Amino acid sequence: MRNFLPLQILLVLQTGLVLAQAPPAAGTWPATTPQAVGLSPDLLAQFDADIAAGKYGNIDSMLVIRHGKVAWDRTWPHNYRQIYGAQAKRTGGLNAHDLTGPFNYFNPWWHPYYRGGDLHTLQSVTKTVASATIGVAVTRGEFPSLDTPILKFFDEAKVANVDERKRRITLRHLLTMTAGFDWNESLPYSDPRNDGSNMEASPDWVRYVLDRPMSDEPGARFNYNSGASELLAPIFHAATGEDIEEYAAKHLFAPLGIERFFWKRTPSGAVDTEGGLYLERHDLAKVLLLFHQNGLWAGKRVVSADWVKASLAPSIPVNQKSGVKYGYKWWLYPYGKDDPRLAFAGSGFGGQLPIVIPDYDIVVVFTAWNIEGGPSLSHRVAIDRILAAVTDRKP
Repeated sequence: MRNFLPLQILLVLQTGLVLAQAPPAAGTWPATTPQAVGLSPDLLAQFDADIAAGKYGNIDSMLVIRHGKVAWDRTWPHNYRQIYGAQAKRTGGLNAHDLTGPFNYFNPWWHPYYRGGDLHTLQSVTKTVASATIGVAVTRGEFPSLDTPILKFFDEAKVANVDERKRRITLRHLLTMTAGFDWNESLPYSDPRNDGSNMEASPDWVRYVLDRPMSDEPGARFNYNSGASELLAPIFHAATGEDIEEYAAKHLFAPLGIERFFWKRTPSGAVDTEGGLYLERHDLAKVLLLFHQNGLWAGKRVVSADWVKASLAPSIPVNQKSGVKYGYKWWLYPYGKDDPRLAFAGSGFGGQLPIVIPDYDIVVVFTAWNIEGGPSLSHRVAIDRILAAVTDRKP
């Protein structure tokens, strides 16, 4: 493996698309060597070799950007038709009873690449992009206060299990995973008791979520809930009069030069804001870089600095032991055990890990498709290995 890595590095430097700190709306990004931006080529090569050897399962890509230039950009092909082909033909928890459609997660026509192209499923990183879109709307004065109760956007008389706690759920609670619904998404998605899978198997996802009873006071605790993120689609339309996909295309993607994407719809026609977006990895990195640059792109304001600050501030602890926290659909990870500074990231089923390590001006994107257990790459390992490769790291 070590014998061919230099050739791979050369190919990356010759062909990789990359990002600049103040990039044009579209175009080619500058490339660099790891050494030129303070990264160890040997440690990145070791990480690369471990991925290629299958240590972290089915990793599809690894993109490392520092100081606005790509230092590493690799993809690994996998025959997903062979890997998951048999499962794709059987009804189960990971196909939501939709063998030929986009919610069969084993179907290689839909996952992990859209129709065999280079748009990769983001899964729950979609939640992060939906939050960013709301931030753009807030910046433009086209979205209400986050303290607005969510039942304002629905006909309460048609919602089941309404009590005073449900009436107190606000937009902020949806963004921070603290809505208080009785919801269990901690089980494997193949488990019939998983509410996320049951929602996707239902004909009306929004109705499934809204009708759930309450288990907690809103804001009291973090409870991962994809359904709470799905409510953002109809709420956005009710609040702005616009479809969130169309709005994102015009006011978030277009300023960043993102021209190609696919966004799934639920059976009832709502935008799948909990997991339906597909982007090419370099375009996903642009969304991260926008927040790293405090909401500016090519010198123009796309999202306000106040929204960026609030989004990336810890709103609720996720795990006291690990120090992981949560913002507005952003996961916040300590740099290390003895370093409480926070990296911000998205997280998607199957191994979608876009991460920003702000103090070291690093943006990384990993895409993968590990959906049946086995080895996978965690945020913790990814952050540790990237930081280990920084040669100018301050104590």
